[in-house]
Amino acid sequence: MTAPGAPVPPPPVSLAASGARYVGLAGAVLLAVAGYLGGALPDAPLGATPASIWRAPDGPATLTCWLIGTILLVGAWWSLRGGPPSTRWAYVTAGLWALPLLVAPPLGSRDVYSYACQGWTYAHGVDPYTVGVAAAGCPWLDTVAPIWRDTPAPYGPVFVLLAALAVGVGGGLTGTIVALRVIAVAGLLVAALCLPGLARAAGVPTRRAAWLALAGPLVGVHLVAGAHNDAVMLGLLLCGLLIAVRRPGRPAALLLAGALLGLAVTVKASAVVVVPFAVLAGMPGRYTVRALLRHGGWLAGGLLAALLVTSAASGLGFGWVGGLTHSGDSEQWTSPPTAVGFVIDYAGALVGQDPQAVPVVRAVALVLLVGVLAALWWRAWRTLRSLNEVASPEGACPDGVGPWVARSRVPLHGAALALVATVVLSPVFHPWYATWPLALLALTAAGTTWFVLPAAAAAFLALPDGTNLARVTKAPGALAMTALLLTVLVRTLRRPSPTPAARSDPRNDQPR
Repeated sequence: MTAPGAPVPPPPVSLAASGARYVGLAGAVLLAVAGYLGGALPDAPLGATPASIWRAPDGPATLTCWLIGTILLVGAWWSLRGGPPSTRWAYVTAGLWALPLLVAPPLGSRDVYSYACQGWTYAHGVDPYTVGVAAAGCPWLDTVAPIWRDTPAPYGPVFVLLAALAVGVGGGLTGTIVALRVIAVAGLLVAALCLPGLARAAGVPTRRAAWLALAGPLVGVHLVAGAHNDAVMLGLLLCGLLIAVRRPGRPAALLLAGALLGLAVTVKASAVVVVPFAVLAGMPGRYTVRALLRHGGWLAGGLLAALLVTSAASGLGFGWVGGLTHSGDSEQWTSPPTAVGFVIDYAGALVGQDPQAVPVVRAVALVLLVGVLAALWWRAWRTLRSLNEVASPEGACPDGVGPWVARSRVPLHGAALALVATVVLSPVFHPWYATWPLALLALTAAGTTWFVLPAAAAAFLALPDGTNLARVTKAPGALAMTALLLTVLVRTLRRPSPTPAARSDPRNDQPR
């Protein structure tokens, strides 16, 4: 029996959890080895295929280390998806798995070289939103994937400024890559600091949220080793949401939350879909249209201020908005709308036609996305309005903490589903895009398999050198993705309508 005031001992760690920790560490080490043997190194050959990689001197060892390492890391993460022994254990293990990848060469993508060249372009007085890095004369052009050499930067001014800072600090290419990785890790650290507060507000165990959001293979390979700017976006996004949740109704806090969300948007514009739900999270008391406009105005003011200040401070204005149109230049079946377009084109070819369906289906999907986002927000708003019947005008709860939890959990879950819709209906999907909704689903979803399984599968899409397996599996992948979409659609239509009580519970938003 523990004496009063004595520290509570940590829960015992099971043999299975200890095994998972070291199995995952072994996987991370093997992935780092694969990176040194055949990762996205500056002098690695471009346009490789699995066959050409296998024929290289270190090819068999590279692919073997990559495959076994990914299986071990995914398996260890999957095995504890219900929650690790403790929050501290989750953070320590996630950090332990990240260490080998922190000192590995870039893995799974060559985007970090594009970042470096875009930063070099801006640092040398050229507008990265009007010319590609080839025309700008970047000295590291040979490291950039050909598809991105003539493409203007598709990122906001905050990230362009950070990339230019990395160039200034790093000097050469290696130093710049190291600086960009430090920036990405800093974004992850901010996200890690925000997770406990958000988990408490959403009423979910912090240990599970931290495990799902930070220990996943996509985080280690693509956000740490790959240094993707999604890490910075996630850090700013979670920080803004935490302030809105913890300080609802306070003008200064809402201005700050809006500014952080605005900075997230000026790293990657996809963060904008979270903003309407952040407004709901920042509302105290009763949910009325008047309160929505008042508190939403403060948050929107902070966001607009961030957009204006960063666009003006960079000297680039809003040219970055036009650069967003180039983010869909890549065509891969991992994007469901693109896969459907491929299948329509294949069907047309069978009868001697060329429908050119990909851009049409992509456009339809974007229109559908707008409708889905509006429906998700309206559903969250109606659910929160129903709390007016159980909470006083000051937001007090007479019995229990259910309504208090719902005030945070409903908008956070709505934001998570908005990011899911954005990923599913966007013209392009890359494995690291799955980290966007993963962080918020870890905070709000009751079931885990339905979103952990796709994230685990996405970890197998990119080879160490950045070769995307979707590129060499175009036809079968498009057919499989389209079949999966039809299956999900049929099951959804056959699913019985929930009762009004169940409809208001975010735990029922995921498939069984």
